[in-house]
Amino acid sequence: MILRPNLNQLLQEKLKKLNTLRPISPTLVQKLKERFEVEMTYNSNAIEGNTLTLKETYWVIQQGITVKGKPLKDHLEAKNHKEALDFLYELVKHGKSSTISEHLIKSIHALIIQDIDREIAGQYRNKDVFITGTDHTPPSALEVPAKMEEFIAWARKNYRKMPIVDFAAIFHHKFVHIHPFEDGNGRTGRLLMNIFLMQYGLPMTIIQVNDRQKYYRALAMADTDNYRPLVNLIGQATLRSLNIYLDVLTPSKEKEKWISLAEAVKFSSFSQAYLGKLAKDGKIDAHKVKRNWVTTKQAVENYTQEHEK
Repeated sequence: MILRPNLNQLLQEKLKKLNTLRPISPTLVQKLKERFEVEMTYNSNAIEGNTLTLKETYWVIQQGITVKGKPLKDHLEAKNHKEALDFLYELVKHGKSSTISEHLIKSIHALIIQDIDREIAGQYRNKDVFITGTDHTPPSALEVPAKMEEFIAWARKNYRKMPIVDFAAIFHHKFVHIHPFEDGNGRTGRLLMNIFLMQYGLPMTIIQVNDRQKYYRALAMADTDNYRPLVNLIGQATLRSLNIYLDVLTPSKEKEKWISLAEAVKFSSFSQAYLGKLAKDGKIDAHKVKRNWVTTKQAVENYTQEHEK
């Protein structure tokens, strides 16, 4: 297992708790679905340079509103991403996503790109590309079909044989490393990764735009076969999604109260900086709200007690 043991334990405990709250009422399912669709669409597109804000993304995909002063392309990217997400939810709901295939990959890409450039939607690239700001050079266009066959064979062989977060993160990297499409690889890869996580019972995992540089650095490290940063980044993002679900579904009197790390120092002998390191390492129950880490009094006290022992 590549994922930090502490973080893996937290994820398993949270998932177990979430499973006790299932089945979820249709009303709450729909509200959570809408929230995650907006957040996923906003963050995934923003990572690629889309200028719509979170609120504007909501207006576009949930209200059908055109945002004055924003490019048409940004609106189309949001609408396309929403359609791809709806397709993904249906796949998972009906159990049709367990076997990865070329057809599935191309279908999701086609939905992502359909209104941007129909000529390349769902088609492997026919030209060589380079990725700005990275040392990685994707394989030539001639190599892409064979590389994708190898990749799909690897995915089928290793799915369910590896811990789910490890598999999802490595799958994501292998896909974007090939860079099989002319455009839309990042967005397609982040959706494909979620198929496996959601099939496992986890909520949708969202890589936040605030973590864009950390995400790029983790992908660059994975290029050198060091998958630990990427796996743990995906693990932290998954923990955040689980915490959102539990916060919505848990009765008020049983809810955990999330506090800033500045508040959390009152309940331990550790500095705020050290608590931040513990949060990043997955050693305490914590997740990011925008750029800031939040945790709980109980999480800090539990770690303090273990540390003292």
